Amino acid sequence: MKFAIISAGEGSRLSQEGVQLPKPLVQLNGEAMIDRLIRIFAKNGASQVVIIINNEVQATKEHLAKLKESMALPLEVVVKTTPSSMHSFYEISPYLKGDKFCLTTVDTVFREEEFTHFIDAFRVSENDGMMAVTDYIDDEKPLYISTDRKLNITGFYDAMTPDCQYISGGIYCLSPKAINVLQSCIEKGISRMRNFQRQLVADGMKLTAYPFSKILDVDHTSDIVKAEAFLNNKED
Repeated sequence: MKFAIISAGEGSRLSQEGVQLPKPLVQLNGEAMIDRLIRIFAKNGASQVVIIINNEVQATKEHLAKLKESMALPLEVVVKTTPSSMHSFYEISPYLKGDKFCLTTVDTVFREEEFTHFIDAFRVSENDGMMAVTDYIDDEKPLYISTDRKLNITGFYDAMTPDCQYISGGIYCLSPKAINVLQSCIEKGISRMRNFQRQLVADGMKLTAYPFSKILDVDHTSDIVKAEAFLNNKED
């Protein structure tokens, strides 16, 4: 099973708030966010990790080049500036064909044990995909998810509906079928990940929601403190 990291954003909000490092290299408890994901993916049996970074930040390119030389786990690094996360996904999609894969962004923070249970569940699932969800809302523009009683996903919404217990956690486990949907979305000019997810449902793909206790994103300096407290089990 392959794993993929979208790390093509510039992290402009962090830099505007005084963070010197590019977002992938921002540290949580002394570990760069991108290193943390790669380590967790390796621990969960990744056959390869595919990463896309933008072409603007030399430090990130140099960091990954050194990492690639020192790791036994195959790393595929794509360097390209893209207009959106969905376009980044499209750029790395050729490397993800033919097998189940897990995709997330570099600033997604979760508990390792929950992630392992999630991956184990997806590996044995016969569904077309499994999406990490949480009822913890700390997102500027949450994507709400409706499900049936068996946690099969029935829709994705920009605003809460009566059927929405969860929001998207931004960790996507998908089968190869999803690549065909992605290709169709790009051809139609669809450019947001949430609209891609809506298309998965519209095309009849069976997706399951997998609840996590909490998933955080690191967009602001205050999020770094929150993420470290969360990982250290010291959050309020």
